[in-house]
Formats: sequence, structure tokens, C-alpha cells
Amino acid sequence: MVPLLLSGLGMMTAGLVMNTIQHWPVFMEVKDLLTLVPPLVGLKGNLEMTLASRLSTAANTGQIDDPREQHRVISSNLALVQVQATVVGFLAAMAALLLGALSRGELDFEKVELLCASSVITAFLAAFALGMLMVCIVIGARKLGVNPDNIATPIAASLGDLITLSILAFFSSFFYKHKAEQQNTSDLECSDTGTVSVSALGPAPYHPRSCLPPPIFNSLGDSQSSYSRYLTPLVCIGLMALTPVWVLIAKKNPPIMKILKFGWFPIILAMMISSFGGLILNKTISKEQYKGMAIFTPIICGVGGNLVAIQTSRISTYLHMWSTPGVLPLWMKKFWPNPCSAFCTSEINSMSARVLLFLVIPGHLIFLYVIYLVEGHSVPNSKTFVVFYLLAGLIQVTILLYLAEVMARLTWHQALDPDNHCIPYLTGLGDLLGTGLLALCFLISWLLSEAELDGILELASGPP
Repeated sequence: MVPLLLSGLGMMTAGLVMNTIQHWPVFMEVKDLLTLVPPLVGLKGNLEMTLASRLSTAANTGQIDDPREQHRVISSNLALVQVQATVVGFLAAMAALLLGALSRGELDFEKVELLCASSVITAFLAAFALGMLMVCIVIGARKLGVNPDNIATPIAASLGDLITLSILAFFSSFFYKHKAEQQNTSDLECSDTGTVSVSALGPAPYHPRSCLPPPIFNSLGDSQSSYSRYLTPLVCIGLMALTPVWVLIAKKNPPIMKILKFGWFPIILAMMISSFGGLILNKTISKEQYKGMAIFTPIICGVGGNLVAIQTSRISTYLHMWSTPGVLPLWMKKFWPNPCSAFCTSEINSMSARVLLFLVIPGHLIFLYVIYLVEGHSVPNSKTFVVFYLLAGLIQVTILLYLAEVMARLTWHQALDPDNHCIPYLTGLGDLLGTGLLALCFLISWLLSEAELDGILELASGPP
């Protein structure tokens, strides 16, 4: 319960941050940035939680007890995460642009550079920071005799949302202001002497002397202008150019190299699933009936992803310790177990699922209480919303925990590691389920309040 509460504290802080940054000029102007939030935040599930799960399994099976082997395992895992983060960050920007174009019927080419640069640098820096943190936590837990499965993924969840949102907000605003300053400079250069700037009153009238090139000797101004013009492309190209370096480091570990070659499908598909959750967020966050959506989205998505990552990591560790890849234990032979057997038996994974499921309602109630204390004016305060919100959280986690059991069995039967192939799907699905169910909660609560208000008005306007 303590790790869940710690992760919830980070997710609540991320929700408050998101509630603030949604009103920043860059997020108001570049709406597709909101579509980017779930897939980028979801990278903690696709990459950092997967990394934590792999390292936890390696720690529990004694693979990192030897210092030399520890260095090889850690460096190759971190390099793998950097490659994945860079590529997926770029693809997430492309997906956000495509979904935005499909929903609006047009593609805004002026925002492409800003969106791509913001996404890539956010994914890169967040993956590096959280990757280093996961390494420290797993090694520290191993030395203290604590199971890393129980603490690494919750801490990744607690800090992942906050770190990712903060980096995205900072760099997107920086690029946006930089582009605005560059545009103002261009407008001033293109305005004639005595003519008001284009940025102030619109396009200036044509004049033969207007839009003259800067003096040839103004090398400093010219270099600054070039730097400003190519800043966002250079960020993307520079970070992508580091990819071969990370690949060379990952080659030291053959199992990691196998993931680098064949492990792209899960994280890319998970990113696409999360992007649809981002589209829901983009379309609802600015509407009055969904007021407070920004605060609750990181919480409900984070809790679901956090709990299912813990369960998947525990199942994976159990299979690594008691079986061999491709061979399921006798009591796990059924690929599609009865839902009751997944939650109601004395088997260790069933007991773990029960415990995690019982944490959902108390955890969300605590988070709701803190949110109402801090931002009560920004969120619905009706009992109806609370009931539907708790029900949504329970439905989300129940579905995810059952799918974790099913997918772990299927992937292990195919001689695939559940750490790498299950967690990305499940956290991506958790983002989509969480965002969709949350939007439904807001909509139902608003409709019921409107119906109640209409009933009161009818009674008030009726005959005495």
C-alpha cells in the first residue's frame, strides 16, 4: 500500500501540473501536444517499467550479483531504453499529427517541427533520468533484501508522470517562444522604415525596399537567425544521430540485442493505443462538462498501469524461477483461465491479483480526498461522480489484471519474456481504458446534474 500511495502522490502532482499547463499558450495553440501526453507519459510503462521489471527479474535470479556482469546488464539495458525512447518519441509525434489531421480534416505543417522536437527530447531525457533511477532502486533493494518487483515499478510510476510532463511543458514552451521571437524578428526585418511591424497590425504593404536581406557584414545576426531557424530540426537530428552509439553498447548483451531487433512491435502498438487515449483527452479537456479531466487522467491511468505492471512483473519472475521459456507449469496450462480462478484461488498469482484489486478503492479514495483539499474548485464535487469514478477504476484494474494473467501465459508459451512483451500492451491499454472510462464518468455525472437541474427548474416554474 505504501508504494502505491507514494506513486499516487507523484501522479496527483502530475495531474495538478497538467491542469496548469493546459492553459499555457503553447498547449492552447498546438492542440496536438495534448494528444502526445498519454503516449509520452505511457513510455514509463512501455520502457521504464519494462526496464524495472527486467532488472528486478535479473536481481531476483542472481544475474547482477557479480560486479562485471552487473555493469554489462545495466549498461546494455539503459542503451536499449534510449534507442526505444528516441524512436518511439518521434513516432508518437507522427501519430499525434496524423490523428489531429484526421479529426480536423487538415494537417498543420507549421507545428510539425515543434511537435517532433518536443516529443523526441522529452522521451529521451525522461527515459535517461528514470532509467538511472530504476538502476539505483533495483541495486539498492537487492542489497537491502527487498523484492524490487514491489517497489521499482511504483516509484517509476510516481516520478515518471511528473518528470515527463515537466520536461514536455518546459521544452515545448521554449521552442514555442523561440519560434515566436524568430517570427517577430523576421517581421521586423521585412518591414520598411517608418512602417509598423507586421506582427502588430498585420501584413505591411509591398514596397520595393521591403524584405531586403540583412547586411552582409552582420555575421552575428545572420548566425543567430540561422540558429533560430534550425533549432528544432537540429534537436531531432542530433538525438536521432546518437542511436548508433546506443546500439553498439546494447550489443554487449545478446538477449538485449534480441529485444532491440524483435521487440519493437509491442512498444509501438502500445504507443498507438495510448495515442487514442490522447485523442480522447485532446477532445474533452477544454470542454466545461469535462472540467477536472486534466487532474484525474494521470491518476486513473497511472494507478491501472502501476498495478498491472506489478502483477506482470511478479508473474514473470514466478515463471523464470519455476519453469523454462516455452513450457508452462502444469497449473497454468490453460491460456484463458476462468476469471474466478484468476482472482479467487489460493495460487500465489491469484492471491497477488486479489491484493492489488483490493487496493484500488482505498487508494483512489485517498487520492480523491487530497485532490478535493488542494483543487476542490476545479473538479466535480458530487457523490455521483465519486461513485462512477471508483467504479471506473475498479473496472479498469479488473480487466487489466485478468489480461495480465492471460498475456503472461501466452507470451511464455511462445518462449517470449512477459517483462518485454506484456507490460507495454497492458499499460497502453490502461491509458486508453482509463481515459475513456474517465471521460464517460464526467459525461454521465454532467448529464445527471443537468437532468436534476431541469427537474428543479420545472418544479420551481410549476403552479403553486
